[in-house]
Amino acid sequence: MNKIQLYIKQYENNTSFLLIIGLLSALFFSATFLINRAISLDGGHWYWSGTLRFFYTLFFLVIGFISFKGFAYFKAVIAEYTQNFRFWTLSGTIGFGIFYSLICYAANFSPGWVVATTWQLTILASLFVLSFFGQKLSKKIWLFTIVIFLGISLVNMSHFDFDNLEALLLGFLPVLVAAFAYPIGNQLVWQEKKRRKEENKDMTIINNAFVKVFLLSLGSLPLWIVLFFINDVGVPSSGQYFNVAMIAILSGVIATSLFLYARSKANTPSKLVAVDASQSGEVFFALLGEMIFLNAVLPNSIGLVGIVVTIIGLVTLVKLGKD
Repeated sequence: MNKIQLYIKQYENNTSFLLIIGLLSALFFSATFLINRAISLDGGHWYWSGTLRFFYTLFFLVIGFISFKGFAYFKAVIAEYTQNFRFWTLSGTIGFGIFYSLICYAANFSPGWVVATTWQLTILASLFVLSFFGQKLSKKIWLFTIVIFLGISLVNMSHFDFDNLEALLLGFLPVLVAAFAYPIGNQLVWQEKKRRKEENKDMTIINNAFVKVFLLSLGSLPLWIVLFFINDVGVPSSGQYFNVAMIAILSGVIATSLFLYARSKANTPSKLVAVDASQSGEVFFALLGEMIFLNAVLPNSIGLVGIVVTIIGLVTLVKLGKD
């Protein structure tokens, strides 16, 4: 091992180290909200923003596996999928397919920074998911997660015209459902890894974060096929191919791999919550990016208060994750 690998090995279960990895993933994840909004403003259909991302992600990862690991390794990855087809299809459909299709759809009705802020509901959703899977969480964590929910509600109130209730619901409800779908898919993978470890099964393949991204992406393909036949999607817009390729690299490969790596190294429920809470960085990154590249204006006073309340709740959650 070189010095960097030794350092990572030494601190990979440290909460601060996991938070740094989580924030890096949030930086790359924020590209999703920014670029999807740009595609929407340019007239691109949300379906192609979603499905092209996963095709690109699969393509880039296949090239990476074969180039760096060899064709035999790639065959082992495919064997993992075929041998556990139901599991990867279920977790991929929920954690990647449902999650991302709804995020892309919401970009038609809300600015990227609003979607990014609303997306922080996944922190609250994660608590319900963790509790459902038998993880015990303190009352303080629940309290400050409710604070986050209130802050997000203020952000949405600041942006939407309540005379147009349809736009409000179409910009908020899809993200709400996505916020539950993503942690459910991730927790299914976490539980599967735990099960195999307890049964002393070989976990060489699924210990690789890039492999997990590939398997979940592959598992989501049946949903994208169904969505193609039930929607009038037309063809991708001219700039959509390049823009979605950028999302696939920044968010689909880099951000998701970093996030799944940090989550896989979180060995307590509080660390899992802290890693999930690190995604709050998306709010700042998306807002700053939209102001720079899409000429977005600062939120009004209600929106700013909502962001501050959200961040206070998120920072407190991170601190509780360290305790």
